[in-house]
This record gives sequence, structure tokens and C-alpha cells, in this order.
Amino acid sequence: MTQMPQTPLLDQVQYPSDLRKLDDRDLPQLAREVRDEMIDAVSRTGGHLGAGLGVVELTIAIHSVFNTPNDRLIFDVGHQCYPHKILTGRRDRIRTLRQEDGLSGFTRRAESEYDPFGAAHSSTSISAGLGMAVAADLDKTDRRVIAVIGDGAMSAGMAYEALNNAGALDARLIVILNDNDMSIAPPTGAMSAYLARLASGRTYMGFRDFGKKLTAYLGKKVDRAITRAVEHARGYVTGGTMFEEMGFYHIGPIDGHSFEHLLPVLRNVRDNAQGPVLIHVVTQKGKGYPPAEAAADKYHGVNKFDVITGTQTKVKPNAPSYTSVFADALVQEATLDEKIVGITAAMPNGTGLDKLQEFFPKRCFDVGIAEQHAVTFAAGLAAEGYKPFAALYSTFLQRAYDQVVHDVAIQGLPVRFPIDRAGFVGADGPTHAGSFDTTFLSTLPGFVVMAAADEAELKHMVRTAAAYDLGPISFRYPRGEGVGIELPERGLILEIGKGRVVKQGSKVALLSFGTRLADSLAAAEDLDAAGLSTTVADARFAKPLDHDLIRQLAAHHEMLITIEEGSVGGFGSQVMQFLASEGLLDNGLKIRSLVMPDIWMEQAKPEAMNAKAGIDRAGIVQTVFRALGRGRIVEAAG
Repeated sequence: MTQMPQTPLLDQVQYPSDLRKLDDRDLPQLAREVRDEMIDAVSRTGGHLGAGLGVVELTIAIHSVFNTPNDRLIFDVGHQCYPHKILTGRRDRIRTLRQEDGLSGFTRRAESEYDPFGAAHSSTSISAGLGMAVAADLDKTDRRVIAVIGDGAMSAGMAYEALNNAGALDARLIVILNDNDMSIAPPTGAMSAYLARLASGRTYMGFRDFGKKLTAYLGKKVDRAITRAVEHARGYVTGGTMFEEMGFYHIGPIDGHSFEHLLPVLRNVRDNAQGPVLIHVVTQKGKGYPPAEAAADKYHGVNKFDVITGTQTKVKPNAPSYTSVFADALVQEATLDEKIVGITAAMPNGTGLDKLQEFFPKRCFDVGIAEQHAVTFAAGLAAEGYKPFAALYSTFLQRAYDQVVHDVAIQGLPVRFPIDRAGFVGADGPTHAGSFDTTFLSTLPGFVVMAAADEAELKHMVRTAAAYDLGPISFRYPRGEGVGIELPERGLILEIGKGRVVKQGSKVALLSFGTRLADSLAAAEDLDAAGLSTTVADARFAKPLDHDLIRQLAAHHEMLITIEEGSVGGFGSQVMQFLASEGLLDNGLKIRSLVMPDIWMEQAKPEAMNAKAGIDRAGIVQTVFRALGRGRIVEAAG
């Protein structure tokens, strides 16, 4: 007899309310279908695959047990939210993930009522969830709040601040620790080892009494009542103690891919828990897709790929990436100077410090998702005569601003800050855009702030930073490949605060900061063709400014335009402040500052974002023509 094919369950589930009508025995089939749908969607769009594959069963179980969206479900970071989006009314748009006008790659409040809190940076879920739990208590509302946080995100201090506060308040909060032993890079530090010990024994489900659980200690099963007093006296030795000392009832570890384990525990917590509960769930990143399971990074972030083979689409680059140029230059300098050390906050591959780690493993430190600690750790190294390069993405450096100010800048410590992902980053949208670093660093006394115009300039800046010992210094560079310029054998040491004139003209001056230089040179060709002789200069430094260069440009041109891929308040504002204080605006000089617009720019291809911002070739030309009242030339040129 021919077996009839199973009717797709996913077609019957548009929202979690539909999911709750299914029998528990149907959920494994639904999980397979959600996984297949997600793999197909991401194969077309690219995105974060491994994390979502690991939480398919967990996501289904949570939506099946809890009354979302009235019950609040918060995903930490949001890399793992694709199954959640499929199950919450967004399946019809799932193939627009990370595309212009499409779904965000993270949770987003404006996108769905099922996303109660937007996230794209890590370790925020417990704090936000606690706020919502307290709000429910103040409103006398019977609402559960569930925060799902990964083991990598638990390495950040903010998570522990929230756990401590939640325990003290005895809040009705459910924290699910998703332990997949695989954040972007292998989790770092004592927390990872602690979870590994906890998960190394057999899975236990001790829920009959919140004060009693099964645990493993030195390979021997011990069944005993756990009390705070006893565990405090025993020195936080056995599994779960740390969380229970913070006031949480700790359950697990349990198998995060087994509905037989997940559903009873979640239902018992839903119906019985009155205070804070932490459920330790063990999952496998990349689960259910063999190419992801076999990959070292479990397909954390992927390009478009072939579903059958898992082979990712690769575009042959025209030039090396800025990140790889930085990495090679740093290794070169570190080979010549044993005082150079590298620091990353859980992003060795993304920042290129994996290359330094390969050559000098004892001089490269991955501190986990802990940017605040990374900066002050670097300050301590600098205080002892070392030359730390604290390599962080621009968007993540924001998280350590107080440490940059208090621990580095005020003390004048020579910490080097390579700032990757400066400017627009495309599909990751506003949460990951490198918008503000020039602005918030340029305000600090004694800080040297640089931006590389191309990959050769980046090599110069790596060497300049290595040689500079008078205080903190930063240099920014974008995501993606360089412009294809020939690279020097070794970078030069730049004169601090000195820019360069790249092309000489007489009427219009374009003063670029960073990688807008290529578009400035292209715009100069159009302006020259229109009879507007144009000078192009590369500022190199936002702080200290090249005062002589700016005076020269202001004195010998009718118009001065600054161009940068950064926010209002950055390089252009520094130039304007100088011009005003010197009285150089009194002679009729026309000046314009081209910056990122004062909005949250939505995801799109980086070139489209630059065009919308008006900081590309066409935008520069348009700005000049508008300022000079030559709009008809724009039409003719177009």
C-alpha cells in the first residue's frame, strides 16, 4: 500500500494561536517543516542560520505553552529569531529577510506585536524582561515574561546585573539559558567552563520540588536538597548554585530538542512558578542541517547557499577586505614589536584578530562579550607599558563609552582602537551601523581620531597607532573590500594631525574623512567637466584637525564641502567649529557638511544607503550644484 504523504502542518499555523491547537505528537513534524522553511529562506537571502536551527523546538515549545503575545517572549541578540518570525505571521515575508524594505534580521518592535523588545546587541534580554515583569506586577496583570539568552551572551556583565536584581526583587521572570556551547566564537572564560561541567552529566528533570534537584559532582550522582545556606558554605561548588544564590530556582539541564522534556517543564513553570526561574536548555547550533552541523561556525552567518550541498555563493573580491588588511598589518607590526597585544570581545574572526591569535596566541585575548571589560583590560595593559589594540566594531564600542572616557582618555593611556564596520553595514541595518564613533571620540580631550581612505592608508594607520605612545588613538575602516589600491610593503608613520591634498583645483574644495575619498575623486571629475575646478583632500584626522590645510582650502576656494560616513557631530562639526572660531566664515565661504542623515537608516545594500544619504558621487555633485544655484547642470549631467 502506498503511504499517503503527510499534510504540511506549517500551512495550518499562521500564528501561535494556531500552533496551540495541535497535538503534542504533531510538534516534531512541525519542527521539521519550520527547519526546512528556514533553510530554504536563508539560502536565498543569506543571514544568521545556525542559531535559528538550534532553537526550532524551543521556539515551538514556548509558543505552544505560553500565551504570546500577551505573555512576552524576548530573544537575546535576535540571531535566533527566524523560526519565531515564521510562526508569528511573517512566513509570507521570510524570504525578504535583511533585504531592502524586508524583514529585519533581528526582533523589532515596529515589525510585530510578537516582538516586545528589539535586540541586535547581546545580553539585554534579562534586563528588559525584568522591566516587563515588574510592569506586569504593578499593573496586577497575569502575564509571564520569558527571556531566552545564549551561553555566549551570558558572558557579559549586564546579564549578571539583571539576574542579581531579578533575584532581589523576587520577580516573576523566566530566563531560559540556551546552552549551545557555540556563540559566534567558542564561549570564553569561567562561565563557559561552568556550563560545560553542568551539561556534561546526564539530563535531569527535577521539578517535583523547586528546592530539590538532581545534580552531578565529580562524576557521582548526588540527590539532595539544595539550600542557599548549605551551598554558600560549600563554596558555590555544585551545579546551579550560582543562579540559586542570586535568587533563581534553577532547572536543568534539559534536552532542548526534545518536546518530551521541554513541554512538561515549561508547563510546570508556567503554572507553578511564583519567583524568578532559570531553565538550562542544551541545544545544538545548526541542528538538522548537516552542512551547518559540520561547519566550524555552525553557519552562524552565511551568504546565499545551495540547499543540497550547503555551498555558499562567493563573489570573487576585486581587492582584499579592510579587515584582512588590518589583520595582516597588525601581525607585521607585532612581529617587530613584542609589546603589541590584541584584544577582542568575542569577535576574533570578524575583527581579524584570529590571525594575530594564530601567530601570537599568548598576545591575543578574547574576553567574551564584554566590551566594557575589554577597554579597561586594555587600559591596564597600557599602564604597564604594553601596546594594546582593542579591536571592536563601531557599534559595539558604544557599549564601552564610559570606560573609554574614564579609564583610558582621562588617564591619557595609549590604548589603540581599530574600529571595524565603520559606516553603513547593509543588511544588518541601523543596529549595526558604525555611525557615531567619530562623534563620540572626537569630543574627548587628547584623543587622536583617524579614518582610512583606502587599504594603503589603513596600513599606514596601523603602524602610526603602534608607534604612538602619547595617549589614546583610533582609526576607523568599513566592512567589505578595499578600492584595489597597491599596498606598501609596510605602512608609514603618519604625522599626527596632517592631511593630504590628493587633487588640486581652484574653485570647489572637497575635504573627505575616510573612505568617501573615492567618491569625492569621482565627483571631482564631474565637477571639473562642468567647469568647476575642484580640489580633493584627504583629512586623515578628525582630531587633531589639520588647521593649516583647512585654512588653505578656505582661503583659496569659493566652496568647502566636508564628506564623511558618520553622524552629525563628527568630522564636519569639528571643521565647522574651527572655521567659526577662526573667523573663516566671515569672508563669504560657502560650506556644506555631508554626513549620515539624522535618521535610523533602514537596511539596504551599502551603496543604496550611501546614495540615499547623499554622500556618494552623485550626492556630492548635487550638493555643489544646489549651493551654486546650478540645478540645470544637474539635469544635463544626469
